[in-house]
Amino acid sequence: MPLESNIRARIARFGTFEVDVAARELRKSGVRIRVHGQPFEVLALLLDRPGETVSREELRQRLWPTDTLVDFDHGVNTAINRLREALGDSAENPRFVETVPRRGYRFFASVEPPAAPPEAKASASVAPPSESNDPGAVRISGLTKKTIAFAISLAIAVVAILVFGNVRQRLFARRSSPNIQSIAVPPLTNLSGDANQDYFADGLTDALITDLGKISAIRVISRTSVMQYKGTRKSLPEIAQELNVDALIEGTVVRSGDHLRITANLLLASPEKHLWAESYDSEVGDVLALQSRVAQAVAREIQVKLTPEEQRLLGNVRPVNPKAHDEYLKGRFLCTKNTREGVDQGIQYFQKAIEVAPTEPLAYAGLADCYGILAWAGDISAGDLAPKDAMPKAREAALKALEFDTNLAEAYTALGLVELTLDWNWSAAEREFKRAIELNPNYSLAHALYAHYLVALGRFDEGIAEAKRSLELDPFAQFTLDFNQWAFYLARQYDLTLKQSKKALELAPEFPWAHYDIAMVYEQRRQVDESIQEFLKAQELFGLSLDRLAELRKAYQLSGEKGYWRKTLKFCGEATKLPRKFASASGYGWCDYAQNVDFARLYVHLGELDAAFASLRKACVNREGLVIYLDADPDWDIVRSDSRFRDLVRRVGLPQ
Repeated sequence: MPLESNIRARIARFGTFEVDVAARELRKSGVRIRVHGQPFEVLALLLDRPGETVSREELRQRLWPTDTLVDFDHGVNTAINRLREALGDSAENPRFVETVPRRGYRFFASVEPPAAPPEAKASASVAPPSESNDPGAVRISGLTKKTIAFAISLAIAVVAILVFGNVRQRLFARRSSPNIQSIAVPPLTNLSGDANQDYFADGLTDALITDLGKISAIRVISRTSVMQYKGTRKSLPEIAQELNVDALIEGTVVRSGDHLRITANLLLASPEKHLWAESYDSEVGDVLALQSRVAQAVAREIQVKLTPEEQRLLGNVRPVNPKAHDEYLKGRFLCTKNTREGVDQGIQYFQKAIEVAPTEPLAYAGLADCYGILAWAGDISAGDLAPKDAMPKAREAALKALEFDTNLAEAYTALGLVELTLDWNWSAAEREFKRAIELNPNYSLAHALYAHYLVALGRFDEGIAEAKRSLELDPFAQFTLDFNQWAFYLARQYDLTLKQSKKALELAPEFPWAHYDIAMVYEQRRQVDESIQEFLKAQELFGLSLDRLAELRKAYQLSGEKGYWRKTLKFCGEATKLPRKFASASGYGWCDYAQNVDFARLYVHLGELDAAFASLRKACVNREGLVIYLDADPDWDIVRSDSRFRDLVRRVGLPQ
């Protein structure tokens, strides 16, 4: 039933929005936003009484006649959700429409006074036409042929000027766009009313970041750094400042069955300004095409010139099996948590996706990622596959992904890691990393792994440049922070390592690897006491039990540095006899991460070189990732001249 409102004939404004009730239009910064039917009627009713609570019963009486058969609760909830979606609003952090528990809804944003209707302005300044018989009126309306000819000539002259002169350019030139060189996509808000659909909204956020990442002209912040803003109360300018970006893409997702709608808003960070907004409707099967449309629309809006290769990549879309895509998104959601449980469950979901759709490349790429994580951080004593057994599975999955889609940067990155750590095929590894970066210049993991490849080969300047690029793309991810602090350490850039580690602690005071990296720098500088104190702090944060922590302190007090390392070796030996899952609650702290390379390092600290080389040989047989750093890691300087060490370096294929 049409809403009888006293704002029916006026325009209301709030924030960057404008509502023309008579035309039934909602506009944001002049851009029309699609909202029709009951959601628009709800908005009009709320705007009619800003600041007041409109009860659910009033909504029912005004919007649903008594003789209409409808599930009212479902209807009003759907209307409110769609309205919030159009406004980029949310129930948890409302900016416009607030839920008043057990009562109704309230529009609490400031609403500007209505503009005077255009016809009212006209009537106030122009007198109505007269029906007088004054001959002057006849003389004005009846132009002579000469006057008409002159008017036509004048019009032609104006057109000529517009067409051939620069007036046309000034009048019709496209408006200038702000210089946007960096973008972040905060987590899309799930407005489906079902928290179990969070994985879907997070998956679309990740996919949109991936598509935008294919555009080399802009810097796009990686998923792991933006996910910390999920459910945040921080303002968009605050988020932009923390991520050091020029613009943000704020959006919402509503999914009902296999139908979904994405609303995207492009906002300039400083000065704060809304630039563009659009809503997209799609079936889940066409979600890749929808993501590509959003990315290309953003590129057009900020006037980025896409290369032919980028146009090809963004146009390379295909339908997906909705069920398989759901399983893939669940797997990605879990695997990126970087916990043993998450990796195990992620593998299961990717395998389910492949069972449903055996030609789904994204699921194979996700599987390759999971096996790569398992190979790097897994624990053989807990029944995990050794890296030499997990990496072939990663390779098989990555190759399958590329069999069905040759444009997946994730798959090439996984292949690069396999070539680097399993085959020690250095030239092939570099080729895969470079191809991944060509396909997605904003893929932080590819830059991070390539940085370590370069540092391992002694190409320190190139490696540090890649590490810094990775940090620019993913400034808050603990994996990126640690991996790049370590790259700086291996390049023997100790001041840079300290600076980055301390910055990491400002962002995450409980981050143990930052203390570990600081300790290694102090150790190289022979600041023994400072080094041990940092190692102890790292052990505490890694979860070493209080009694074992006390034992370590006592060992250092009684026997100095070697006493500390011998006690650490004892704890790590005990930890290997326990079933562990990446970082467990065993109370053994850092030792839960220790592999054969780490045992070799402990033996070197103690001067037990035969045991050290025995552990290093085991590490090489198992293809532990850390052996690729033999030629760069300062910890091996003490044994670098030993023939046994040079033999290991040759086995790994490092340049002599």
